[in-house]
Amino acid sequence: MGLRAVFAKRPLAYSLNETSTNNSISSIYKGFGERDYKYILSNIFDSLFNNGDSSKKRVWPDLEFGWRVVLGSIIGFLGAALGSVGGVGGGGIFVPMLTLIIGFDPKTSTAVSKCMIMGAAGSTVYYNLRLRHPTLDLPIIDYDLALLFQPMLMLGISIGVAFNVIFPDWMVTVLLIILFLGTSTKALFKGIETWKKESTMKQLEYKPLPSAPTPNVQLRSSPDEEVVPKPPEHFLATVTLKFAHTESISTDNIYWKELTLLLFVWVAFLAVQIVKTYATTCSIGYWVLNTMQVPIAVSVTLYEALCLCKGKRTIASRGKQDVTWKMHQLFLYCCCGVLAGIVGGLLGLGGGFILGPLFLEMGVPPQVASATSTFAMTFSSSMSVIQYYLLDRFPVPYASYFVFLATVAAFTGQHIVRRLIVLLGRASLIIFILALTIFVSAISLGGVGIANMVEKLERKEHM
Repeated sequence: MGLRAVFAKRPLAYSLNETSTNNSISSIYKGFGERDYKYILSNIFDSLFNNGDSSKKRVWPDLEFGWRVVLGSIIGFLGAALGSVGGVGGGGIFVPMLTLIIGFDPKTSTAVSKCMIMGAAGSTVYYNLRLRHPTLDLPIIDYDLALLFQPMLMLGISIGVAFNVIFPDWMVTVLLIILFLGTSTKALFKGIETWKKESTMKQLEYKPLPSAPTPNVQLRSSPDEEVVPKPPEHFLATVTLKFAHTESISTDNIYWKELTLLLFVWVAFLAVQIVKTYATTCSIGYWVLNTMQVPIAVSVTLYEALCLCKGKRTIASRGKQDVTWKMHQLFLYCCCGVLAGIVGGLLGLGGGFILGPLFLEMGVPPQVASATSTFAMTFSSSMSVIQYYLLDRFPVPYASYFVFLATVAAFTGQHIVRRLIVLLGRASLIIFILALTIFVSAISLGGVGIANMVEKLERKEHM
């Protein structure tokens, strides 16, 4: 749907002729009122990002206490808690909840879901800035890993939004089910593998020492005194290290150079998206602005990739300092980052559904994989929320409530799971939560998509 179709919905005085299609919307604004201007922007957004289906009216229910809000809050709380721990955001749970229970239309559900993802991701990043790597003297967020993937993630989101217009609903649903079921299965097997390794390590840690000599046993000074065996020194060191790296609060957890580059990508992408809103669809300026995103993302990612190949930088969180990265490996990883963004743009989700399992396959510890994936999603989700807000795509009271809910839920989930990991000594819990969240998202989003397809078939509508 082009601009002519958008303006055709207004009175005849506002329609455009053939010679005016290359004019920007900002020049037209002079003759319009504020309502007309917002109306045009909203319709353009619908035509570009919502399959051209701008004829459907948005549904914004009132924020009133009732069973819908209570049930939606419970599901949203659980989704945000699980999503933040797994590093996937939880959008696969938020969107069906907002549509089926709260009663929003699909477009508004996607926008509010992005708000919830932003709140949960921001809360998780704040929590993770207090933590250190589980075994190394490093932050729990791998900034080099984020610098390699975050630009590709944001570029993929822009591509996914364009594909959202091209792909029919049934194809998106089929791709979603296949991708999410495959990813959740892979994550489950990875969790089982990690669980077995942890069990082996526990057996080695608690393996009894030889009977002689016995330096770890205190001799009794009297017959009534109880003999207290001492645990091995390496075990005490491991436990001490784990607790010392759990609650560290320091500016050493922030790498300012890498963070500055990430913020540069975020600001550049946001500026392009905002300026593009004022450009005429399919004009030269419109496509120039679209293509500007490619050099922005590629330049930062290429800088990081070259540094990794030359050994100037390393993904230190893997614990293998002597790894020499090949360019074809990094190219494949970057393609996966773009794929994660495309999935996010197609479905209105965070890219953690792809990044989380990918980081695990790269040998990154589960805690670091979850923290880094969430850190990267914070940039993409916040950019989407700003765009949605400028275009008045969600009710602010409802969005504020769910952002607060997701923020509290994410912080609570992180705190509980981290305590369980320290108590049980099993970081594989994060991988199992990741697999569970992706699987539930596949069932919920896939179910909603199938139901919509059946409804369209019954009405003999175009799919």
